[in-house]
Amino acid sequence: MLKYFLSVAGSLLVLCATAQQLTKVYKESNEDVVNPERGFYIPTGTKASNFILLDAEKLAAYRNTPQQLSKANYKVRVSLIYRGYELDTFKNQPLSASFLSSLQADFDAVRKAGVKMIIRFAYTNDAKGGNCTDEYKICPPYGDAPRNIVLNHIRQLKPLLQKNADVIAVMQQGFIGIWGENYFTDYFGDASTNGAGIIPDSSWRHRNELLTALLDALPKSRMIQVRTPQIKQKFVYGAEADVTSKPMKAAIAFNQSDISRVAFHNDCFLSTPDDYGTFYDYGSSTKPRKAANQILRKYIEADTKYTAVGGETCDDVFSPQNDCAPIGYAEEEMRRMHYSYLNAAYNNDVNNDWDSSGCLMNIKRNLGYRLVLQKLTTPALAMKGKNFTISFSIKNAGYASLYNPRPVFLVLKHIKTGEEFKIPLKANPQFWFSGTHLVKETLQLGGNIRTGKYHLYLSLPDANVLLASRPEYCVQLCNDNMWDASTGYNNLQQIISVK
Repeated sequence: MLKYFLSVAGSLLVLCATAQQLTKVYKESNEDVVNPERGFYIPTGTKASNFILLDAEKLAAYRNTPQQLSKANYKVRVSLIYRGYELDTFKNQPLSASFLSSLQADFDAVRKAGVKMIIRFAYTNDAKGGNCTDEYKICPPYGDAPRNIVLNHIRQLKPLLQKNADVIAVMQQGFIGIWGENYFTDYFGDASTNGAGIIPDSSWRHRNELLTALLDALPKSRMIQVRTPQIKQKFVYGAEADVTSKPMKAAIAFNQSDISRVAFHNDCFLSTPDDYGTFYDYGSSTKPRKAANQILRKYIEADTKYTAVGGETCDDVFSPQNDCAPIGYAEEEMRRMHYSYLNAAYNNDVNNDWDSSGCLMNIKRNLGYRLVLQKLTTPALAMKGKNFTISFSIKNAGYASLYNPRPVFLVLKHIKTGEEFKIPLKANPQFWFSGTHLVKETLQLGGNIRTGKYHLYLSLPDANVLLASRPEYCVQLCNDNMWDASTGYNNLQQIISVK
C-alpha cells in the first residue's frame, strides 16, 4: 500500500492513496486549559441584608488573568465561581422584589464575564457557641428557616433559576442548617448530640420534599448537589433506607430523571477519616446509627461516575493522607470520586501542600474532564447527499466526564469562501468517562453544500442557544495547535474535498 507522510503543525498526516482515507495522529498539550464547568473555583458570597453585586469585569479577570488568592502560594485562572447567598433577612417572610432583582443582576454579570456559577442559598453562616453537648460547641438555636418559608422561597426563585440556568453549572441543595450544609438545623431534624442524635423519618421526608422542590425549580438539564451520600439514599429509597442502599445504575445515567440529577458536594474533602461526618450514618426513626464510612465511600465512588462532584478542603489535620503521592492519596481520591471542581481559596494549608509537593499542576489539569484527541480518520473525498464515515479516538485524562449536556459538531469551513456547515454527531460527551473512547459515525452532507475543499473542526459548544456561539463556553481539546479562540472550534488540521 502506498502511503505519503507529511508533518502538519505538530501532527502526523498519513494519506493512504489506495483507500482514500486521511488519518491524523495528534499530540497532547501539557497546558492547564480553562474549560467550562470544571477546575478550581473562586468563592464569593453576599448577604440579603447587605447585597453586594457581582462585578462582571472582576469575574472576567478571574478567567483571563492568573489570580493569587489570600494565603495561596499558587495562581489560578477559573471558569467557575461559587456564589453563596445568605438569606438572613428573610427567615420569616417572602423574598423581596429588590433581592430578586439583585439576583438577576448577578446572573447577568456572570453571563457577561463568560463564567458559570456554583450556587447555594442558606439562612445563616454563623455558628454560635455556648454550653451545649455538641463536641464542637455549636449550639442551638442555629438560625435557619421553617419549612413553609423555605418552600415558598424556592417557589419564588424558580422563575429566575429557570431563566438563568445557562450560567448555573450546578446548584447545591443548601437552605437547611448553618452554611446550608444540612446538619445543624432547627427545623429539619438535628442529628447532633444537641438534638435526637438521629434524623427522624418525618424530617427525612421533609428534606425529600425540599429536594424535590429544588429539582422542579431548575431545568432538567441541571443537577442539585447534596452534602452527604445518605441524603441521596433517603431521597431515592425513602426515609428508612439503609446505608447499604445501591448506587445509581448506568442505565439511568444522564437521563434527566430526578434520581440522575442528585449529585454530591464534599466541603471537608480529605480532612479526617470520615471527612467530618460526610460519611456518617445519620439514622432514622427505626434504624439507629452505625459505622458507615467505608460503605458510604464505596457508594459515592460508584454513584458519582454519573453526576457532578466538587467541594473544598477544610482542615490539614489529615496529613499525610491528604497530600500528594506517594505519601498521600489526594489525586487518587479525586479520581475515585470523580471530582470536577474544588475551592481555590480554602483550605490553603492543604492546597499549598499540593503546590509544594508537586501535584497541584496535575490537579489543575485533571479536575473534571480533560479531553485529548488522539487520532482521526476521515475520507479524502465526500459526496453531496451521500453518507461518509469519520472515526476518532479521544482520551479523557481527567477525573470525571462532563456532567451537563453538551452537543458535538463536525464543522466544515470552505477554504475560499469561509462558509460553514455544521453536522451534529450522535456522540454524548457525558459518557466520555476517564479513559479512551472510539467514536465512529456515519454522516451525510446536505445537497446545499458548495463543492470545494474544506477545513475540518470539532466543536463542543454550550447546549444553551444563548451561549452556544461564545468561545468562553466551548470546550477546548487539550492538544497542541488546535484551539481557535475566535470561534471556540478545535482545528482538526484536516482538509477534505466535497463534490
